[in-house]
Amino acid sequence: MADSHGGRPARRSTRAASGSACCWALPTALLCAYGFFCSVRPSEPFLTRYLLGPYKNLSETQVFNEIYPVWTYSYLALLFPVFLATDYLRYKPVVLLQGLSLIVTWFLLLYAQGLRAIQLLEFFYGMGTATDIAYYSYIYSVVDINLYQKVTSYCRSATLVGYTVGSVSGQVLVSVAGWSLFSLNVISLTSISIAFATAWFLPMPQKSLFFHHLSSQRLSCEMKVMDCKNGAAVQDHPDVQRAPGWEDETKVPLNGEGHSAEKQVSCALSLCEKCMYVEIPGRGIGGPGERPALLLRQKEAMLVLRTSQKKQKVDIIKVLKDLWRDFLQCYSSRTMLCWSVWWALSTCGYFQVINYAQGLWEMVLPSHSTDIYNGAVEAASTLLGAVAVVVVGHIKTSWAMWGEVALALFSFLIAAAVYVMDTVHNMWVCYASYVIFRIIYMMLITIATFQIATNLSVERYALVFGVNTFIALALQTLLTVIVVDASGLGLDIFTQFMIYASYFAAISLVFLVSGICSIVEAYRRQERMQSRTPESQ
Repeated sequence: MADSHGGRPARRSTRAASGSACCWALPTALLCAYGFFCSVRPSEPFLTRYLLGPYKNLSETQVFNEIYPVWTYSYLALLFPVFLATDYLRYKPVVLLQGLSLIVTWFLLLYAQGLRAIQLLEFFYGMGTATDIAYYSYIYSVVDINLYQKVTSYCRSATLVGYTVGSVSGQVLVSVAGWSLFSLNVISLTSISIAFATAWFLPMPQKSLFFHHLSSQRLSCEMKVMDCKNGAAVQDHPDVQRAPGWEDETKVPLNGEGHSAEKQVSCALSLCEKCMYVEIPGRGIGGPGERPALLLRQKEAMLVLRTSQKKQKVDIIKVLKDLWRDFLQCYSSRTMLCWSVWWALSTCGYFQVINYAQGLWEMVLPSHSTDIYNGAVEAASTLLGAVAVVVVGHIKTSWAMWGEVALALFSFLIAAAVYVMDTVHNMWVCYASYVIFRIIYMMLITIATFQIATNLSVERYALVFGVNTFIALALQTLLTVIVVDASGLGLDIFTQFMIYASYFAAISLVFLVSGICSIVEAYRRQERMQSRTPESQ
């Protein structure tokens, strides 16, 4: 009896803590490994050179005006269906689909020949890009809400490190070791295949943000986790409460729905597989030294849970109506609307610039006549952008008042960088302008993300993110059809970048006017409040 008050509780607490950690550590580690290997693509900074070279022997018009636009069209067409399918299928199948799409992409990049085959390649690459949402949203379905910020940083860091490793290794292998671009594509395919194999070991989530919710009021039995050695309840232990699925419903306000009860029990039971029992309410537990009246082992308990709880029938129409209602509520806020408009407009221009930057560099300095440093530039811009993101996180300012003016000024700097990249036909100036362009965008998109996500639940943030991205892709598609596609104007690469610079300049002008109006209105409102104060006294 003395032991039960001595060493046993400590051991039980240790087991509980380790079980709670396993509930989020394992899937997070697996997902980070997937993100890392999926991003290690040393051949990607040299894609344009590869397509224009002897490996594919395509013309500049075919690559820029007929092949690259397919990625934009497929990304837009697949984004909304993938957004819904990701939640309905509970993430893991779509993560696997992403890995498979990228494998097909690089297999075709290695062995396919001809215009149509490479266009098909771009379609699968668009599918891989559209399914990227599953990677970033999967982890939210298997960890506690208190861990969202931590696991999100892990997952994003994994892709950042992977992309940097891929870019640097590609540059070193090309410039120092003299490897062929074909060999770099083999390495990319191998890395993606490792990522695909890793994804199979991800646990299948039991809940999702929209389609797979079970309210706690729907449960017909209340369950307590028991320790079989001494019959002591551990349901109220903080480690159990922090297990995925035990969070307070008020933290997830959309529709007032809770999390999967089956997930709650399975994670709680996993604290100690062989010594956990479940008590069914209404059946007493015996006193000390007595066998409990009704204790069920794990498998039996899960069977009782499945048969006793009422399954929530997925109503797609109801989910869509809820999404529409939340869409109207989210965008009714002027602040939310402002940052979302900038997000969509700037992301459209950003996609266009990074998609065709290699083409511009190829025109400024043909790669067949000299060494190029695309991989080093991509790595440098990514790392410096990450540093800028960290710095901006510590800046204290009133974004509510000065946010629009800041967006206008930085958008003007982006326009200037794109203009210099287009008009000064010097390779090092182009590289430097590209790095500045990416740093500013990554910094601003971080601020926009924070401003949008501050007062939103995870569900509404996912909705706003999806809508903003869809609008950005719709605008990019329109821009591609008019400016890039051979069926439209089919402009040369230098004229395209002049249009992109003008596009960012127009964004800057719009937000400058809007920001000045907002500041003037705020000061007038403050003066009216001050003038009313003496009257009230």
